[in-house]
Amino acid sequence: MSEERTIYNIDTSGDKIEAFLDAVLDTMDLEVTYEFFDGDDTKAYFEGPTLVVKFEGPEVDLLLANKGEALLALEQLTQEVLRMAPDEHAKICFDANDFRLLRQEELRLGSITVAGQVRDSGQPFRFNPMNSRERRIIHLALRDHTDLRTESAGSGPFRHVVVYPAGMASLPDPPQPPMGARREYSDRGGDRGGDRRGGGGGRRDDRRGGGGGGRSRGGSSGGGGRDRGPRR
Repeated sequence: MSEERTIYNIDTSGDKIEAFLDAVLDTMDLEVTYEFFDGDDTKAYFEGPTLVVKFEGPEVDLLLANKGEALLALEQLTQEVLRMAPDEHAKICFDANDFRLLRQEELRLGSITVAGQVRDSGQPFRFNPMNSRERRIIHLALRDHTDLRTESAGSGPFRHVVVYPAGMASLPDPPQPPMGARREYSDRGGDRGGDRRGGGGGRRDDRRGGGGGGRSRGGSSGGGGRDRGPRR
């Protein structure tokens, strides 16, 4: 009998995420808002999340600084609050200004290009170091290319994906940069929060949006996402 998997969507997880984000964002006092989306509204994301939290507002760039470090950290903390298993982390995605959406598409298209290079040259290709979520996207993008194989190599902040011809043995890892060298990506991810659920004006202006598959706090289903006005 298979183990029952937790479902992550607005109805099952929205209230808990909202309570956590409001507590963190009240402390940070950033002028941003956030909205929840699930169902059809998440299908554009290649990674396949079931719940997306989108941030916007005058100070949203603070979340996106250093390759979205604060955004990713806030996402990771939320996963800990929800007690998500590591293999469930991809079910929730935090985004702002389509940063994650565009990055996932960039990785997908880059993976297809690399697949052609490896296929034509017969030589392996090493991607730059990246976090575990981004490595997973490359593995997913190439999983149906049966003449190739992908594996993660390296350790810590230098962990990366290597694409090999299917029959080629793994090569030794290249030397790692000296200690203290600045890395481009963190395997942990990190991101500072934004401000309340997206929308409206007041400090606690919870309201239902229009359109898609979201639901706003305390209302019926069918808005454009949970939203809360920015803190003043």
